[in-house]
Amino acid sequence: MTREELAIKTILLLIGTNAIGLVYSLIVLKTNWFSSFQIQKKPYEKGVFSKRMPRYLVNFSILLILSGVGAYIGYPLFQQTEMAWWMIVLQVFVAFVFDDVFFYFMHRWLHENKYMLKKVHAIHHRAHKPFPLEYLYAHPFEWMLGMVGAFLGFGIILLFMPVHIYSFWIFGALRNLHEIHIHSDLKIPGISHIPGISTSKNHDDHHAKLTGNYASTFSWMDRLFKTNF
Repeated sequence: MTREELAIKTILLLIGTNAIGLVYSLIVLKTNWFSSFQIQKKPYEKGVFSKRMPRYLVNFSILLILSGVGAYIGYPLFQQTEMAWWMIVLQVFVAFVFDDVFFYFMHRWLHENKYMLKKVHAIHHRAHKPFPLEYLYAHPFEWMLGMVGAFLGFGIILLFMPVHIYSFWIFGALRNLHEIHIHSDLKIPGISHIPGISTSKNHDDHHAKLTGNYASTFSWMDRLFKTNF
């Protein structure tokens, strides 16, 4: 696989996962298919999807550009030859752990620093009752800052071994899909009850109460620092 092919495939992967988020959002907003699973029963603001679309597109563009450029520049660091499946799983897990630790402290800082809360993070919290693509509804600075954790996680792995391209892609897809789901306002049996994983209810409560449940992927950081509820 060439450098250009790696960048293009990374971009296409993110387009695919966010297409799922788009369809998921339209189903949540335009149908009653999942109404019995809704956490908050109040209706969505009329026209909220189209009103917020410009910011979705800005942040989605940032995601594609940074991920594509990152894949292109980091091409020599990725292993494309065969690697044991358990090593790929381990790399994905390590990346998630470091990403989640970074996200926890970043997210908590955005709440506890009054200036950052008012000028930056308050934009994301206009979504009192979120729907899947609301994960893209944020200040561009917050959005780019939130991507640092993933680079940190893979940077730690690179201190010991090459990062397999499948590890990079699997992490990106799962990270996107999890963010899409925890903003869905849906508590679906099975999907929403995975031990140790932050749920849509955790994040929905965070949006509703504007405090606590700061972690994104896992639930242990909030339990460790007693910021869960």
